[in-house]
Amino acid sequence: MRFSTITAVVVASTLAWFHNADALPQISTALPLPSSPPGLPAAAAIIAHGTAAGADYCCAALSFVLGSKVSYPLGISYISSLATYWSQQESQLVPSCIVSPKSTQDVSAAVYALSLPNAETTCKFAIRSAGHTPWAGAANIQSGVTIDLGAMKAVNVNAARTVTSIEPGARWVDVYLKLDAMSLAVPGGRVADVGVGGLVTGGGFSYFSPRYGFVCDNVVNYEVVLASGQVVNANATSNPDLWFALKGGSNNFGVVTRFDLNTFSQGKLWGGLIYHTITTREQQFQAFAKLNSAPKYDTYAALINSYAYTPGTGWLIANCYEYTKPEAYPPVFNDFTSLQPQLLNTMRISNLSDFTVELMVTSPPGSRDLFATATYGNSASFLSKFFDLSNSTLQPIKNIIGLKYSISYQPIPTVVTSHAAENGGNALGLDPSDGNLVLVLLGISWLNAADDTAVNAQAKNLFSQANALASSMGLLNEWIYLNYASEWQDPIDGYGAANKAKLQAVSEKYDPTQVFQKQVPGGYKLFT
Repeated sequence: MRFSTITAVVVASTLAWFHNADALPQISTALPLPSSPPGLPAAAAIIAHGTAAGADYCCAALSFVLGSKVSYPLGISYISSLATYWSQQESQLVPSCIVSPKSTQDVSAAVYALSLPNAETTCKFAIRSAGHTPWAGAANIQSGVTIDLGAMKAVNVNAARTVTSIEPGARWVDVYLKLDAMSLAVPGGRVADVGVGGLVTGGGFSYFSPRYGFVCDNVVNYEVVLASGQVVNANATSNPDLWFALKGGSNNFGVVTRFDLNTFSQGKLWGGLIYHTITTREQQFQAFAKLNSAPKYDTYAALINSYAYTPGTGWLIANCYEYTKPEAYPPVFNDFTSLQPQLLNTMRISNLSDFTVELMVTSPPGSRDLFATATYGNSASFLSKFFDLSNSTLQPIKNIIGLKYSISYQPIPTVVTSHAAENGGNALGLDPSDGNLVLVLLGISWLNAADDTAVNAQAKNLFSQANALASSMGLLNEWIYLNYASEWQDPIDGYGAANKAKLQAVSEKYDPTQVFQKQVPGGYKLFT
């Protein structure tokens, strides 16, 4: 059903695209042609080939340099790519073509061809790792070009077993299946089908964050394709400003084609889900604040404390506990795990792959989805008030078709933010002086596009009220986690003025023609 629906959307949108081809954007002719990367035709030849195709310039230029790696509407590869986005909003966009690079050289060729100055057409494009960000246009594009990195998913461990090199199209389950078998791990995503590329460049939380910080704090090197098609490495000694900027700066500087992550020994761990009745919520809020403010935080403990609503069941509490040792029911979670009744308990000792698959199953693809987020100081009283605001703003939308509504609280104790400085810093703008924080995620799923406006309005309403309340209580932190942000939020601004200025300077240095600001509309831009 999902495949046939996408086919119908593609057919309709393709006809509309050809009808409106003359409306494509124009740019100036007065730009010099950059030199071609090794192995590619001259810039003039690429432009000439694209220009001969008329309205289909961008895709024709790509086909000239990458051949069958470029797919078009109604093609099997094209439709298969659209069918694997997580949200309806993304899968229903119809790009003019999709390019599926298989190597860094292919990415270089694609970016170079798309960024060439041309009098007729500006090639707008999107960059996709796995496509898990839900809002339309984050990693796909209507009537432009999508670079789908899904075929680039190699995972390789060096001989010393200290660094794992991961291509951007890998899903985290691909990484963990390989590393579990070697009794190794890297800090990475907690949901199996989330992509490596987006999570790492957005900062990234992991079950190992109390031990190792954000995922981006553990990247020792990025291999990056710049707007010119040039391939560079960014690390502590080579292009260190770019290395810093990519730790949270998202898709603003280039296309990362390899992430080299610090790797450590890791056996099995204890984890799973426990569901509770909503009547335990006040005890949950108290337990959360106590855990998050512990004078000596247990760095093996990771928690996602969620409150979920569906029209059929009402509210319930779903907690995800992970302890990154094979130790069952450690004391750090006693205030939670002792609560009764328990509606479901999957706690067990297993490997990381297993636990990420478990979370993936709780959030299947195919719905319309919204994420929104904020960060607050640690307070049981505020957590209770935020829940009440959530329940209040839920009421106008609680009966829409296919509704699933949840809020999740995640601790960010100072031990997490302390790791950045020892690893060269990051762009996120958090440090231990912010105190113990709470990351809040709102997640809403529904089925019909007709309900989009109402859902977004209530999400905005919730955070408007909650932020005002937090500000009055001295608990509002300006940081917005990019990987949880909604389209209408501004996570880059939340990094602080100094870090934003650094990111802007890096953009101007490595992308002087501002390809990734002007031709890649998806994501969160630096100069808005």
